[in-house]
Amino acid sequence: MAPEPAETVEDKAPAAPQKPLRADAQRNRDRLVEVAAVAFAQNGVDASLEEIARQAGVGIGTLYRHFPTREHLVEIVYRREVEGLCQAADELAANHPPDVALEQWMQRFVDYIATKRGLSTSLRILLTTNSTLFSDMSGRVTLALRRLVEAAVADGSIRGDVDASDVLHALGGIYSAPDTKDWRDRSRRLVKLLMDGLRFGAKGS
Repeated sequence: MAPEPAETVEDKAPAAPQKPLRADAQRNRDRLVEVAAVAFAQNGVDASLEEIARQAGVGIGTLYRHFPTREHLVEIVYRREVEGLCQAADELAANHPPDVALEQWMQRFVDYIATKRGLSTSLRILLTTNSTLFSDMSGRVTLALRRLVEAAVADGSIRGDVDASDVLHALGGIYSAPDTKDWRDRSRRLVKLLMDGLRFGAKGS
């Protein structure tokens, strides 16, 4: 095997910053990611890229200019879902009582899991090439949930012996449930049952 070329000064130089997208190009990109998230959640990672482009109102060439590979699109969709989930935690906490914010966030978590299940095959591929992606993203989700749980415990609206890691473990069971047509509806009912258990015996109940 030929030796790898020696590192040059050019190799060490920082990459030039990317130019910001034009407003229309940014709208196209955002729309593609939004449509892809729905498509992957409904049809899995093999969802047609041509159909995603069509529903986003752009040509397939535009899709590939923004996302050269399917895995690239998958990664961006996954990051978007995590960002949305974490942002939802802050917004819900600011606008609802702590236990209501927690319950609504867990219902939003069901949608996140639906998309993640659809991305599972490509996410496993990404795991071999970007090992920090999942630890970084899952860490952010855990912190968002911990803030909500701790606020509800402090408020007395859920039990005081609740730990965020236990709640996350319970929610994780949704991910491994059989993929049936009524999976999402059953998952939402399970969240309600979980919240009933978290509220049972709380100081404010």
